[in-house]
Amino acid sequence: MSNRLKNETSPYLLQHAENPVDWYPWCDEAFERARREDKPVFLSIGYSTCHWCHVMAHESFENTATAEILNRYFIAVKVDREERPDIDSVYMSVCQAFTGNGGWPMSIFMTWDKRPFLAGTYFPVRSQYGMPGFSHVLYAVADQWNSGRSGLLRSADQIISHLKQAGSGDIHSNKNTDTDNQAVCEDLPKLAVKLFSDSYDSIYGGFGNAPKFPAPHNLLFLTLYAEQNDRPDVLEMVERTLVQMRKGGIFDHIGFGFSRYSTDRYFLAPHFEKMLYDNALLIMAYAAVYDVTQNRFYLDTAEKTAQYVLREMTAPDGGFYSAQDADSEGEEGKYYTFRPDEVTAVLGMKKGKRFAQAFDITAGGNFEGVNIPNLLKNDDPDDALNDALSGGFREELQKLYDYRRDRFRLHLDDKILTSWNSMMIAGLSVLYRVSRNREYLQAAVNAQLFIERNLNQSQGLCTSWREGKCSANGFLDDYAFYTAALTELYHSTLDSDYLEKAERFCQEAVKRFAGDKNGGFYLSDPGRTELFMNPKETYDGAVPSGNSVMTYNLIRLYQLTEKQEYKALAERQLQYMSYQAQGYLTGHSMFLLAKLMYDNPPERIVIVLKNASELEKIKERLPLLANVTIVSESKAYPLLNDSTTYYVCKDHVCHAPVN
Repeated sequence: MSNRLKNETSPYLLQHAENPVDWYPWCDEAFERARREDKPVFLSIGYSTCHWCHVMAHESFENTATAEILNRYFIAVKVDREERPDIDSVYMSVCQAFTGNGGWPMSIFMTWDKRPFLAGTYFPVRSQYGMPGFSHVLYAVADQWNSGRSGLLRSADQIISHLKQAGSGDIHSNKNTDTDNQAVCEDLPKLAVKLFSDSYDSIYGGFGNAPKFPAPHNLLFLTLYAEQNDRPDVLEMVERTLVQMRKGGIFDHIGFGFSRYSTDRYFLAPHFEKMLYDNALLIMAYAAVYDVTQNRFYLDTAEKTAQYVLREMTAPDGGFYSAQDADSEGEEGKYYTFRPDEVTAVLGMKKGKRFAQAFDITAGGNFEGVNIPNLLKNDDPDDALNDALSGGFREELQKLYDYRRDRFRLHLDDKILTSWNSMMIAGLSVLYRVSRNREYLQAAVNAQLFIERNLNQSQGLCTSWREGKCSANGFLDDYAFYTAALTELYHSTLDSDYLEKAERFCQEAVKRFAGDKNGGFYLSDPGRTELFMNPKETYDGAVPSGNSVMTYNLIRLYQLTEKQEYKALAERQLQYMSYQAQGYLTGHSMFLLAKLMYDNPPERIVIVLKNASELEKIKERLPLLANVTIVSESKAYPLLNDSTTYYVCKDHVCHAPVN
């Protein structure tokens, strides 16, 4: 029997529409019923490709006995974290405050007026792993609600007070003139590089211990720092990390694209779900390092990742889907793993053995008795790694791809998110500029048109779209990433229409989300938030924060347009973010990258065209990060020698015009 989730469009909510739990989506009706019936609210937050969300759903939410307890004592609410990042952000802070960590599924117990008094993540159906069983937790909370509610309410008040106090830790303006602190701010990129160096795994690449996340924004920052400061040792950290990820099982050698993270130190065994945002940012990272090194290994990886996205993650009308699941047939990673006999059955004995030897597919297995294809054991540049990269296994890979696709079914989260689509638009735009392959630019243009037609409503940007339905109002990340996408499209096309749109959405973001006198931007429109707090997220998690991206946007728009309004906003945001970043520098890489671009601006190139037909060839020769403007001939910018003329400024110095 269906519950109230049956009319939702979120794939995650629809996964729970047939549960015996009487789920509500997040809505006034649910909280009003909780008030009327004097029941606590159980809030469950997750996403459709989350492995442990599936486990808790199968164990507890599909369990009739557990559902009966939930339905009797609680009002149960389900939220897709990707549709409501504001709810996810606020209650993740709650979960971390209660337990010291967070993750999904997230389990929150709260009052009808949304005050949390207990939080956790996954609860097993029975007490195990040192964790209480979910039914035990439900009975205990219900008993406390009825017999010791004052203690629960005190807990709610204390946690809210703590979070509000922590959230108000912005640096006030009277401290902004402290010269010692200002000197510290100037050294932030250098200090961050030292911290990355200290945690760098020089043997297997990456930073810190397992699990290892790709964090491409960290690699982008380090790449730019290495280039600006002539630090080959810093670039070496980036290159080794990118090489190990490409060789490892975190990269899908059969169908391409990257999984979310590696569960081990070696980048061998991933958490198998594939997220659009990881692949978008990794395309950028590999493309950027190719631009610096001209090593085709990095371009090949970026292009294969783009091939995966265009083949499996692109909707017919141009938008990009959100994610592919880690599970198939109820088992994590089953879709991606192979046995040697499967390989030889598909490829034949001779080719199958050669392929298995190259990709570490053995009888004993390298992952729970089966095999994740990888190239980690191939270190000789003349061995199978080089063969694989040069296309030596093209035919075999296609056969195994076709076999794998028909072997098991893989769940696709086909909702289209504004912020994640914007990241992919930016990634493909960058890839186009280093590869000159127009397929990537066309895909980026198509996705931007999809957002414009479907996710840009009269009230502004929406967060998500699925089956013709648009979600509620967008958040800071939607405006910040979309502005960045439009800016990257401008850099790739030099079409001023994209720049004008980038300015418009950046200005709208400032209007909607600008913070108080302390600076920064709120996650939600302060006039529309319904929660007990509205965070200003500054640290970068799996994706850069909205505040980091807004810093980047304001700097880029100032450098492109030379408008003083952007300069003033950029400097205010730089100062705000500098203080916020000091306690956790490696968690603010996107901001630090923006700061590098402000302190050491890319070339400023003004082009006066003699003939419009020259533009395509000119674009091929432009530096990746250059700020380029096309202008008509004028007194300020005359043609030199009656030919296309370039006015170039670099390192705070303008040079004589040249042809």
